[in-house]
Amino acid sequence: MELLVATRNKKKLEEIRQILADLPFRVTSLDDHEGLPVIVEDGATFEQNALKKAATIALATKRLVLGEDSGLEVAALKNGPGVFSARYAGSGATDKKNNAKLLRALRGVPAGRRGARYRCAVALADGKGLVGVVSGSCRGVIGRRCRGTSGFGYDPLFVVPKHNKTFAELGPGIKHRVSHRSRALAKARRLMESYLKKNS
Repeated sequence: MELLVATRNKKKLEEIRQILADLPFRVTSLDDHEGLPVIVEDGATFEQNALKKAATIALATKRLVLGEDSGLEVAALKNGPGVFSARYAGSGATDKKNNAKLLRALRGVPAGRRGARYRCAVALADGKGLVGVVSGSCRGVIGRRCRGTSGFGYDPLFVVPKHNKTFAELGPGIKHRVSHRSRALAKARRLMESYLKKNS
């Protein structure tokens, strides 16, 4: 059975494929299909954006679709950048520009006030309707410089206190056990297993 992930982010797609590798799905993305509607991520929450992606593409394709939205919430920035994480640095934002802007915003902020959390929402829908919406989070601290070469997004700055390493230093082996995305997908996995039983 096909699972269409409503994303064009190749790094995110690969991470989702790795986490769900043991499930009997052929995982595709928006890049594998032509003529799909353009999705404007204008939701006020990660859940709203994930649901919009899943529902829009499921209605257009009649396939099982996974919509995902995630981002970083920094306490000292009033939980920003939040749903604007991917475009924090404005038009043409890149991971490098977003990380640089975050470091500037936190310049002078002491270690005790650099707490943050990564959040992820996952929605599943097919041509018949909504299958479910789940979420996951991971708490950490924003470092003072980028460290590590693995991952993407804010991973080089997001320090997991238990390991005293950034997501970009941990690598996929550990990251896929503790990350916000892996926790949300663990819940989504149960929805998908139930869906397979009903539709096989």
